[in-house]
Amino acid sequence: MAAEFTLLVFIALFSFHICSIYGATDSRDAAALQSLKDAWQNLPTSWKSSDDPCGTWEGVTCNNSRVTALGLSTMGLAGKLSGDIGGLTELRSLDLSFNGGLTGSLSPRIGDLQKLNILILAGCSFTGIIPDELGNLAELSFLALNSNNFSGRIPPSLGRLSQLYWLDLADNQLTGSIPVSTLTSPGLDQLKNAKHFHFNKNQLSGTISEQLFSPDMLLIHILFDGNQLSGNIPESLGYVQTLEVLRLDRNALTGEVPKNLNNLTNVNELHLAHNKLKGPFPDLSQMNSLNYVDLSNNSFEASEAPVWFATLPSLTTLIVEFGSLQGRVPSKLFSYPQIQQVKLGNNAFNGTLDFGNTVGPQLQLVDLQNNQISAITLDSGYKNYTLILVGNPVCAAALSNTNYCQLQQPTTKPYSTSLANCGGKSCPPDQKLSPQSCECAYPYEGTLYFRGPTFRELSNVTLFHSLEMSLWVKLGLTPGSVFIQNPFFNMDDYLQVQLALFPSGAKSFNRTEVQRLGFQLSNQTYKPPHEFGPYYFIASPYNFQVPHGGNSISKGVAAGIAVGGSILVLGLVGLAVYAIRQKKRAEKAIGLSKPFASWAPSGKDSGGAPQLKGARWFSYDELKKCTNSFSESNEIGSGGYGKVYRGMLSDGQVVAIKRAQQGSMQGGLEFKTEIELLSRVHHKNLVGLVGFCFEQGEQMLVYEFMANGTLRESLSGRSGIHLDWKRRLRIALGSARGLAYLHELANPPIIHRDVKSTNILLDENLTAKVADFGLSKLVSDSSKGHVSTQVKGTLGYLDPEYYMTQQLTEKSDVYSFGVVMLELITAKQPIEKGKYVVREARMAMDNNDEEHYGLREMMDPSIRNNALIGFRKFLELAMQCVEESAADRPTMSEVVKAIETLLQNDGMNTNSTSASSSATDLGSSKGVIRQIYGDNVPNKKEVNESNAFDYSGGYTLSAKVEPK
Repeated sequence: MAAEFTLLVFIALFSFHICSIYGATDSRDAAALQSLKDAWQNLPTSWKSSDDPCGTWEGVTCNNSRVTALGLSTMGLAGKLSGDIGGLTELRSLDLSFNGGLTGSLSPRIGDLQKLNILILAGCSFTGIIPDELGNLAELSFLALNSNNFSGRIPPSLGRLSQLYWLDLADNQLTGSIPVSTLTSPGLDQLKNAKHFHFNKNQLSGTISEQLFSPDMLLIHILFDGNQLSGNIPESLGYVQTLEVLRLDRNALTGEVPKNLNNLTNVNELHLAHNKLKGPFPDLSQMNSLNYVDLSNNSFEASEAPVWFATLPSLTTLIVEFGSLQGRVPSKLFSYPQIQQVKLGNNAFNGTLDFGNTVGPQLQLVDLQNNQISAITLDSGYKNYTLILVGNPVCAAALSNTNYCQLQQPTTKPYSTSLANCGGKSCPPDQKLSPQSCECAYPYEGTLYFRGPTFRELSNVTLFHSLEMSLWVKLGLTPGSVFIQNPFFNMDDYLQVQLALFPSGAKSFNRTEVQRLGFQLSNQTYKPPHEFGPYYFIASPYNFQVPHGGNSISKGVAAGIAVGGSILVLGLVGLAVYAIRQKKRAEKAIGLSKPFASWAPSGKDSGGAPQLKGARWFSYDELKKCTNSFSESNEIGSGGYGKVYRGMLSDGQVVAIKRAQQGSMQGGLEFKTEIELLSRVHHKNLVGLVGFCFEQGEQMLVYEFMANGTLRESLSGRSGIHLDWKRRLRIALGSARGLAYLHELANPPIIHRDVKSTNILLDENLTAKVADFGLSKLVSDSSKGHVSTQVKGTLGYLDPEYYMTQQLTEKSDVYSFGVVMLELITAKQPIEKGKYVVREARMAMDNNDEEHYGLREMMDPSIRNNALIGFRKFLELAMQCVEESAADRPTMSEVVKAIETLLQNDGMNTNSTSASSSATDLGSSKGVIRQIYGDNVPNKKEVNESNAFDYSGGYTLSAKVEPK
């Protein structure tokens, strides 16, 4: 069943535009679609220009002239779903999601679609009852009727859908009890293959039958919150060992919490708040997977805090408000490494509040308002979290004026995708600014509702970055084309996030692309990072009519804004110049007499010169003189760090001087550490450090001069240097040797972290040298094998596994180097016109093309028609380097050996005597290059059908990343 469903998902995702191989549509299907066409408004234009649905109608998929899929998500359709839909008897997938203009009731004839496997009507405006005839759809595996206006009871006939794994009836107006089977009627207890019961936000009432659950069920999400359910929580619920999220909150449940819920060791989200539960406070001591617990607003017996408050290792959020807990709050609760929020307000805790010696690093909020706490012992890290003690005796006397005796506002802002690189550019009201291109466009927008996230920290950059990346990877979008903003927890305690997805290289999405995105988000093909839990998505209407003119700002207004802005900027610049001059005057006397005195604040450093190997100190005046006062004529480059100047020293040596600009300088100790590191690194394929300047408020690095500029300049043609194929192989070999030296022979090892074609320089002999260690990281802990760090690098070259996990390894450099190898083949930058070179290469590779392996159109025209020695093996090596998992990539020393072998097989001298290539034997290295020399390039058909290459060769984050 799973294989058949996967195939159907693939057909629905990628075949909206595929026509019938016979051209003409079966007359029965044509009549049914014509009837729907007559009943609907705002149809795609293709439906109006042809009478052959299988030939040209968007959203219609056919096979042998029969309609097998109808996908019209987010098309802005209006009208009713007439009974003629039942005439599409070969239909397997029906997706009409996010068309708010579709109204009326569902026709019983929908039950005639006997082969239907997927039915998605989420986010429409359908009314009336859910027809009993849906129970006739024996092949149905996915049913999403959420976010409509359905009323009446849940049809017991749904219990006959034995193949169903997804059942979402949430956010309607359904009433009555949850049906279970009898001798004469089916019920939902028969859905043994179901994994999702989403019935939340309805008006369901009555008791939850003990019969509903059984040990042989496979449920992972039970969402019954926001109804009017009464009676006891069934003990049978404790037998569903697969359960991960349980939401029974905001009902009228009574009685004791069944003791066997404690056996649900896979549950990470437990919501029992806002009921009428009684009896002993629940024992959850065995639920070691719990991240989030909310037991608020119940009537449990008075008791002290249970032992499990201090024993659950994965707990991020504990909420028990308006309860009857008393005694002292256990201090160990605050020491959990994952704990983020503790909300225990309106209980009867008393005595001294003691935070203990250690407070968890992620703790954000402790809310203990309206208890009976009389004293407090704070830890030294109090400033890192918000503490609320309003309404406690401790606030009645000496502490009454402190922050924690007053209601406080959140100290951090919720995360939003940064648009800082776009320089404050504005767009017309109906467009938005793309964070990837900084251009105005028409995004696909909507709201994500996460029904059970495991966290409460809305400013967590790492979590929301992982959400952004998972969206662009799994939805097949350009890296960086996802914008999320305004995350907050709504009244249903769902995490609500505004989402905008931007088109690649275009102003707007076409209808096929919108249909695809809508299907992937409604069909749950897209899976978010596990921390976000179950979700649903409601799309906003998409504007297919891109306006031309009429909304732009007038020239006069624009000129006024520009003039006003210029005056403001000039004023700020003037103030900045004055402040800098004053600072430099104060530093000059110290800098001239004792240039190393200001490495660090007084008492933290001896003020001595750095310990250099083969590099020296330069005075500011010396470098100023050799660059003709840093004249523009000597400027040879610039970047985020500052500018690079060509200079000639007094002995005639030509050098490149990298001068930091204000705002990008490091602290003195950090700068000292960097130049000591760079001075120790000596290899013929690494740009050598000649010296440095740290004087008069300046930070400058002096490098050997590379006459032929960057590899990117040569590939783009700007340098005027023609790189034939053999030269490109030698450049690849040289830069690989330099990186291998950094990884394996530098002490301690160094991860470059920003490998790209602009950081590979060419000397007068076209010898490649790796440059710019500004983002480099030392790997001093060899047993750990990785460095946990804030993600830095350049988009397009960035290792996706590093982006997702923040675990930096040498294999992150290998990924970036693989992108550079593809640049050597294509001469294209990693991202051009919204297309990512890794994904494009994956899709183009074709084993049946023996000469160019499907990449002819992508290749640099200057080498396309030449004999390319070892091209196939070089391409395979590049694709191995950009494997999605770091464990599957070769080491840099293995890459060196492979490229040396390519050149040696052609009789070329590789000069393979450098330490980087001779010190590491391929057979004894940590990894093994797989499939580099084999005949294994997939053909184009296999790649397309695998759906495996969404971003970097099909990156999927494993549950645990083990660095090699």
